[in-house]
Amino acid sequence: MLTDRELAVVAGVGPGLGTALVRCFAQAGMRVACVARNAERLAVLTQETGAQAYACDITDENSVERLFARLGKEQGAPSLVVHNPSWFVMKPFLELEQADVIEAWRIACFGGFLVGRAAARAMLARGGTILFTGSTPSIKAGSGFAAFAAAKFGVRALAQSMARELGPQGIHVAHVVVDGPIDGAGSEGLKIPKLSPHDIAENFLALHRQHRSAWTQELDLRPADAKF
Repeated sequence: MLTDRELAVVAGVGPGLGTALVRCFAQAGMRVACVARNAERLAVLTQETGAQAYACDITDENSVERLFARLGKEQGAPSLVVHNPSWFVMKPFLELEQADVIEAWRIACFGGFLVGRAAARAMLARGGTILFTGSTPSIKAGSGFAAFAAAKFGVRALAQSMARELGPQGIHVAHVVVDGPIDGAGSEGLKIPKLSPHDIAENFLALHRQHRSAWTQELDLRPADAKF
């Protein structure tokens, strides 16, 4: 299905920001490939938006390579790829287990490397945008967040290095710090300002549309009345 419409790939589509990104890009007229470990659970979203669902384990090199090879054959090279997955863990440092630290790093940082590398290879001929979803612990490691913050710090470092290397080759790499809870399921009891997933997604789209004379490498987002 090769057309002139841009292809956006969203890796890590869940019920919050991932879904909002798919909706935003589809409404902007882009073709959208939404990626999750279980593609069947995206049936309602794909029917609503016209996006196509792809199953992929973003922590498995072969799975990621197969995904991008399939995308290349079916839809052409992507112009926008978002790496959104993470594995949240909050525990006192002395209670952290090996599995906690490894899983947080494996999904956010190692998965980001695999997806980012495959995306960059696919974009070398024509350029494009690669965006990474960050969070408050990407820049501020609070108490209880050692494993999660270490993984998210790693994603931030990955994005910085990629941006410096790939920018001159026409690939815009940026890291988006979502500094606060995202409104939706799981945040109902929080008594602090929340970010709208729709408004976050609009900022991702704006990053993609930036002219190369003024590219943003890192963008931090928070509600106007949040304390920071």
